[in-house]
Amino acid sequence: MTASSAAQGPTRPTPGPRLLDVRRLWAEPEALASPRGRQVRARFPDAEIIPVASHWQIDRLHGNAGNIDRWIRVKTEDLVLGVKKSLTARENGRSADWIAPSTSNGCAMACAYCYVPRRKGYANPITVFTNIDKIVGYLGRHVRRQGPKTVPNQCDPHAWVYDLGENSDCSIDALVSDNVADLITAFRSWPTAKASFATKYVNRDLLDLDPRGRTRIRFSLMPEADARLLDLRTTPIRQRIAAIDDFVAAGYEVHVNFSPVVVRPGWERDWAELLEQLCDGTGSAFKAQAAAEIIMLTHNEQLHEVNLGWHPKAEDLLWQPAAQQAKRSGSGMWNVRYRNHVKAAGVDTLTGLIAERTPWLTVRYAF
Repeated sequence: MTASSAAQGPTRPTPGPRLLDVRRLWAEPEALASPRGRQVRARFPDAEIIPVASHWQIDRLHGNAGNIDRWIRVKTEDLVLGVKKSLTARENGRSADWIAPSTSNGCAMACAYCYVPRRKGYANPITVFTNIDKIVGYLGRHVRRQGPKTVPNQCDPHAWVYDLGENSDCSIDALVSDNVADLITAFRSWPTAKASFATKYVNRDLLDLDPRGRTRIRFSLMPEADARLLDLRTTPIRQRIAAIDDFVAAGYEVHVNFSPVVVRPGWERDWAELLEQLCDGTGSAFKAQAAAEIIMLTHNEQLHEVNLGWHPKAEDLLWQPAAQQAKRSGSGMWNVRYRNHVKAAGVDTLTGLIAERTPWLTVRYAF
């Protein structure tokens, strides 16, 4: 479905209440009136419509410290519709060649280390950008300007890779609108480019979209013990691994993200066990095209303070001042990451475990 046909109404079942029970739809008038906005409205027909001038400036959501004790309720009950004003593709060079313009922002899941709340302030429910036709049109022009990829790099040897979900999880976004379906369909027709997104949620509706190898899904994995504490409202790790072969069979390129890697007592043992689960739980087709990214934990003092208000146990793992140092991010924010020697030792340990337990798994990059 394209945005022009979206007004016909929902094409997939409304997501269950575990993640989304939308009661308030905060909407820019232009976004609500668009075909994609009408589609989202049709999927949540009982939600109260609250007009807003800007999807970014909603006092009751953004910067409202009183939302700390409603952290999960806000993610479950609130949804925002907006129009993406600035369309730019940013150079990346790590996981992808380019970061595509966002088609959404925020998430219904509640990973304790997520960086998006650092910017939005206290709440980050999903914001859907409804001008999908303009976003797809911009990407098509950008892809054509690049021409063929003639020099292989760590992102991909042949295709220009565009990350779609920097500020969201596309598997969840696909429950709300057809934005993700439109993007996967578009990349299917661009032979020099490839879409990519990381996910912590198994959305089997995506198996029907026929990506023809032009979309890379990166399932994020960590040991079960860490995920139970840090990856709240996500698909369990074993179910993510169990879904990998199905997505390969459906035409996706499937990689894995080992993210975030949290250094704590016993972490090496648990990561070795996870690698064995990955090896035993996947078939030869996945292994033949598999690659991994290693992302060591990055945290943030403001997010630490927020977490203390709603999920303090997570901070026992995430906030380790003796092992962490300040680092200014590319967006200008001050974060904390592991000290250089701690990070280097962690990367060496995990890459050694990969070489030993899953020698078929290429490490594309470690950060």
